[in-house]
Amino acid sequence: MKYLISIFSYFILCIHQPTLGNVTLPKLVGDSMILQRNVPVKIWGWATPGESIQLRMLSMKFKTVANQKGEWEILLPSMKAGGPYTMQINGHNQFILKDIYFGDIWLCAGQSNMAHQLGIHLYTYANEIKNDDFPLIRQFLVPENANLVDQNTNYQSGKWETATGNNLCQFSAVAYFFARKLFEKYHIPIGIINASVGGTPIEAWISATALQPFTSIHTLIQKNKDTAYINKIVNANNLANNSIQAMLANDKGITENIRWYDSNYVPKEWHNINVPGFWNDQSIPNVYGIVWYRKNISLPENFTGTPGQLALGRIVDADETYFNGVLVGKTGYQYPQRYYYLPPHLLKAGNNSIVVKITSLYGKGGFVTDKPYYISANNDTIDLKGNWLYKVGFALPSNQRITSNYFSISYQPTALYNGMIAPMINYRIKGVLWYQGESNTSNAEQYAQLLPTMIQDWRKQFLQNSLPFIYVQLPNYGPVENVPTESNWAMVREAQLKTLSVPNTGMVITIDLGEWNDIHPSKKKEVGIRAALSAEKIAYHDNNIVYSGPIFQKAEINGDSILLHFTQIGGGLISIDGEPLNCFEIAGVNKHFVKANAKIINNAIMVWNKKISKPVYVRYAWANNPRDANLYNVEGLPASPFRTDQ
Repeated sequence: MKYLISIFSYFILCIHQPTLGNVTLPKLVGDSMILQRNVPVKIWGWATPGESIQLRMLSMKFKTVANQKGEWEILLPSMKAGGPYTMQINGHNQFILKDIYFGDIWLCAGQSNMAHQLGIHLYTYANEIKNDDFPLIRQFLVPENANLVDQNTNYQSGKWETATGNNLCQFSAVAYFFARKLFEKYHIPIGIINASVGGTPIEAWISATALQPFTSIHTLIQKNKDTAYINKIVNANNLANNSIQAMLANDKGITENIRWYDSNYVPKEWHNINVPGFWNDQSIPNVYGIVWYRKNISLPENFTGTPGQLALGRIVDADETYFNGVLVGKTGYQYPQRYYYLPPHLLKAGNNSIVVKITSLYGKGGFVTDKPYYISANNDTIDLKGNWLYKVGFALPSNQRITSNYFSISYQPTALYNGMIAPMINYRIKGVLWYQGESNTSNAEQYAQLLPTMIQDWRKQFLQNSLPFIYVQLPNYGPVENVPTESNWAMVREAQLKTLSVPNTGMVITIDLGEWNDIHPSKKKEVGIRAALSAEKIAYHDNNIVYSGPIFQKAEINGDSILLHFTQIGGGLISIDGEPLNCFEIAGVNKHFVKANAKIINNAIMVWNKKISKPVYVRYAWANNPRDANLYNVEGLPASPFRTDQ
């Protein structure tokens, strides 16, 4: 969940078309753009009705006239991959667009795991950010726009950026590694249109027409067209936000004569607390607001005169971190791991202070476990876990606490389709890479209908009936359950698995790439590479690769055991760690599942439990976090979770 200001932000844009007079181009059509190769592509824009438009590129010349609405378009012929080209567009005014290439365009969309940029995972992918230089991989970052009423025709901002230098920090991590793998194999320019917003449900990305069969959603769409109703909610959110921000200004840590992070501050009435851990689970269970942490550490001589790094794991929610009284980093919400640079002049031999101001207004606040907590310099590391001191800077009154029932325009049905997808439907694309589903785990059964609906909707809107659609199945997440249980995350994974019945789709299995306590796992590179494998098969028709892990096909009941058959076995089924197969469950007709034994027999799996004499059903990796699920194919790709008791 984003920090408070982001929670209550909204973007209602009622843009029907740009102001007419001179020729206007969509933001997508500009310098350094990549256009889809091997198919006719549309260049479009707006002008004065009746205005003559000319386009020149290479030796080609095109003419058209803006219609009565001021709209115009020109269809370029199919072009092979290549460039750079220059495009000149003339009306009453002139555009000269440079550095244009033809290649493959991938729309990479979804919620936060697609939105997460390389810069957020700075230390995980420091080598790539420092050394990679791919000017023919480019990204157009779609600005977050939410619109409940109209479909936008243009973006307010945005431009094509190359995967070079500091630009890399702004690239979607998953999309970048996906594009890099494709570029390295096919050696053609790859364009990424990154349209992603954290926390958003799938219905926000679907058009109103496609959502009409969903009665409850359609009713909500009609209700949201009442601007007075929406304005009332937004105004209430703003009032609450302003009130809370005003109260937070009373934080004792900054209002006392000497601020609590100051190097001259002498702590009084601070108390012990363990790091990592949440303060709500320790000494102060009912505090929501601002809590300050501090720790004094003694550094050896070899830490001086050299830059250092401060690793503070993950912090819920926002932090400001000070070292020896100097602000060294701050992060506005909980998910990025904290790695803060310490300049050489700050580090000194002997006593040093670390002070962290944490603001958490919803849920538990503090430091997440199973993350790195240390200070390092000159190839030496000092662990920071253990005893710290804390003091409450400000606690929200109980009647001012934030509940989970907040309202965000961006989370409403059609809002992001209208604001972020509709403006690009004239732009020809190669395919879609979709990473989303976390926000639909509470309505997993409906998700099984919504995901195919969105695929068909986008294919219709882009006028590409067989548009390749690659999507990421949800990874493992949450506490590990030691007994068979029901799971909303498993239900969403099942909905995603079923969607493979939609032609020309591919699913990226990531059941081994998650983290139990981080909904934004750091293994974005592996996700991108596996997604590229699916694209190589689905979009590039490479039939000589193994692109997926094993997919359940059918089950045969053989007396007191069940024999399972799979597709996508590649070179054969294996236990990836050499241990007995894990995470299988078996049940009789009563569907009371128990853990099961399983072994590989001729590239099938036999499952049994001596206590179940007449087995009927099997489940595999059916949990939020099926830790140690170890069924793979020889190529190292994991099997998808599944069940037979549908």
